[in-house]
Order: sequence, then C-alpha cells, then structure tokens
Amino acid sequence: MLALLGLLGGDAIAWPANLMESLNRDARKLLPKSLARLLARREPQILDEVARFPPQLGRALAEDLSAGRLQPDTLAALDAETAGIVEMLKQQRVGEGLVRLGALLRVPADLSDPVLSVGPEGYPSGVTREYYAFIEASLDKIPVVLSDPPALELSRKQLPDYWQELLGRSRGQSPVIRIELFQAGRVVSHNSIDYRSPVFGVASLSYSRAVTAIAATWLAVWREARGDLTRRREPRVIVPRTSDEAASVPEVSRP
Repeated sequence: MLALLGLLGGDAIAWPANLMESLNRDARKLLPKSLARLLARREPQILDEVARFPPQLGRALAEDLSAGRLQPDTLAALDAETAGIVEMLKQQRVGEGLVRLGALLRVPADLSDPVLSVGPEGYPSGVTREYYAFIEASLDKIPVVLSDPPALELSRKQLPDYWQELLGRSRGQSPVIRIELFQAGRVVSHNSIDYRSPVFGVASLSYSRAVTAIAATWLAVWREARGDLTRRREPRVIVPRTSDEAASVPEVSRP
C-alpha cells in the first residue's frame, strides 16, 4: 500500500502512523470482546502487515481512489484477499489469519479519507500536511460516532458496494479541504482553525466513517469464518438537545 503514496498527485499521503493506530484501537471497540482481544494482542504485527500490503493491489486501489470508482479487477483482487483470510481462519491458521484480517483496515481507512479521493489534480503543496496536522491536534476533541450501524451486520459479499459508497462520501468532502486550507493563493496553517471550521466537520466525519468501516470490514470477514460474535460492546448513546427536539447518536466511547 505504500505504492499508493506516489500515485495520488501533489503531496497526498495516507493517514499518518499515529492516526492509523488510533483508528485501529477505536475500531476494536465495536467488535465482540474475543475478537477485539485477539487483534489487540497482534497490533504490532498488524501495523507491520499494513505497511507490506500487496503492491499490485495497492497500485490498483490508488488509481481507483483517484478516479472515484472501484474497478471490477480491483474488487476481484480484494475479494480474493478476504476469501483467503476466511480460508486461513477456517483452517485454524489463526495467528496468520488474524494478522491479515487486521491489516485489511488499510482498505476502509483509505476509502474513508477525503484526501485520497481528491482526484488526479491533488491539492496544492502543503494542504494535506496541514489537514492531517489539524486532525492530530484535534483528535481528543473529535466525537467518534457510529456513522452507519447497519454496516456492522454486512456479509463479506456486501463489502464491494459498501466500499464504493465510502469512496463516494469521501470524494464529496474533498473540495472542502481545498477551499478552507488554501486561500488567497496560500496554505492556511492548521493552528489558525478550530472546531467551528468546516475542516473540523470533514475531519470528524471522515474519522468516524473510517472507524465504522474498519470494524464493519473486520466483522464481515470474521462472520463468514464463523468467528465468535457474542459479547459485542454497545456504543454509548449521547443525546444532543435543543429547545425543540432531541436526537440520539451512538458514540464509540474512549477511555
């Protein structure tokens, strides 16, 4: 997947390493306790496996992210990858299978990132750097919400349509980053924006979308492998209130 970095134009990069670790840990909170523990024990190996994502698949995914549409050949390769993981788990090659399962987080994480779906024109130099710096500085202020509860019940065969939907949502948010972080011909420093900026809205939505999508992808594959799906933690429900109404939003609580 590192090949992705050189194919997206401008200075586009994938989620920085510390944000990938945070996504990984937040996504585990949506899993059954047994699976969450198994993946947590293998976190270093999983993150190492992410960095060694199959180069050919990485290139295909990068091109599709830039174009805005997952192509049949890419989806076929991803299907083969998930099918192979299912087979490993069914054959009791548990350690290897769990590491490969965990490393799948790269796919939904990248599909959920508006930076990577900006298109072949990319962003002006420096915009991507400031966007990720803003997320890193604001992470403790971002409420991690379960953006699509039904996604946690998907089957493996439903993943392609779900992944394409993720890419569409991300692509729709990409222009906001350019508009807000490149003004009057200059890059806007992340230090000059706060939670009132549309950048915070995009960052918050994309982070929660990635957390939900990673968990949904893991669960779809684990479900087909007949893994244990009991004792899943229920997200905490927060209720923002106005003078006229109240709405419930499931939130992934952080310790």
